[in-house]
Amino acid sequence: MTTYTDTKNLLALAPKIIQTTLDAGAVVMEVYNSDFEVYGKADQSPVTEADRRGEDVITAALAAIAPDIPIVGEEAKSEGHCPDISGGLFWLVDPLDGTKEFVKKGSDFTVNIGLIKDGVPIAGFVLAPALNTLYWGIMGAGAWIADAIDGKISSERPISTRKADPDNLVIVASKSHRSAELEAWLAHFPSAEHISIGSSLKLCLLATGEADLYPRLGPTCEWDTAAAHAVLLAAGGSVEVDGGEPLMYAKNLATFLNPWFLCRADQNLSVPTIGEPT
Repeated sequence: MTTYTDTKNLLALAPKIIQTTLDAGAVVMEVYNSDFEVYGKADQSPVTEADRRGEDVITAALAAIAPDIPIVGEEAKSEGHCPDISGGLFWLVDPLDGTKEFVKKGSDFTVNIGLIKDGVPIAGFVLAPALNTLYWGIMGAGAWIADAIDGKISSERPISTRKADPDNLVIVASKSHRSAELEAWLAHFPSAEHISIGSSLKLCLLATGEADLYPRLGPTCEWDTAAAHAVLLAAGGSVEVDGGEPLMYAKNLATFLNPWFLCRADQNLSVPTIGEPT
């Protein structure tokens, strides 16, 4: 297998993956600006033509760019197609995270491409096409943000997490998935400012230094988090499960489900345990 996993090679690969992300974003926005239909998957979650067309664009491009690396795509997996990823290196693709926001004509949805090595996200690319913003991060190299307009990026600048001020915390929470367990955890921080935003943008807000914590006490799949997880790690943050261990990938090849997890911008910030789902 061609070696893609050292920092130098990942940096060389990045422009092609960025262009792939932008191309998928253009397709997603074509559907967004049309009179599209909404379908239901077997798990009752919504799916649109943007999900399917976006994944087609990404899958074709990644297969051409790095033919040795298998691709796990959300839509393909939902239809029962999953490649052999026993080699430990694979792409995790979510062509449209935040479909509910997309359907409501909101702006909090993203195109996501993550590269996993031995359970760890080592590169990630997250495009918010309705917000004209691209985030990406590479193991050992850093993380960046750029304006993304008309299929091109500009104003590229590095990003990093911030040191937490315990008296002035900013906590990011899901728009669509609130629970009693989450509300109980948030109650430990009565003076914190809360930001509600959809999709993988929650992790990106920590990576840019705009927020401190993102607790996820609810269901997600690995393709929902992989790309933004890589961005957050590259920016200096962490994503951990109950007990403080890092969130890993390829945990359950049947479902690709994540356990509950906690994202921290400042790894030295002491926080309550998130508990475990029952």
